Amino acid sequence: MLEEVADLFARRFAESFEIVEPAHMELAEPSIATAYARCAARGATRVIVVPFFLGPGKHWTTDIPQLSAAAAKSHPNTRYHVAMPLGIDDLILDLLAKRANHCQANSFDCQQCHGTPRCGAA
Repeated sequence: MLEEVADLFARRFAESFEIVEPAHMELAEPSIATAYARCAARGATRVIVVPFFLGPGKHWTTDIPQLSAAAAKSHPNTRYHVAMPLGIDDLILDLLAKRANHCQANSFDCQQCHGTPRCGAA
């Protein structure tokens, strides 16, 4: 899903962000180091790391900045900045309402949830 989000973001905001690379923080590739290197190889001199997390936990305050700093060491002509997590935002509230409205509009038994424990139907 992360790769798909990055691809959609890259296409939608191509005029503002010419270089977009997905990265996993841990356990999967591409890692932050790999994605950072790809950005630098594509000509980026400034790298914005945008966490796909809801809240500002340890990953945002410590882990991602440390991983970004380590990646930047191999690319001395670059600078990085770790953006804020998604957090509390009107757009998040709109998305939550969209999801709840989907349930209501499908009489609480949509195609994605029918027959699963998510539905709660008898």
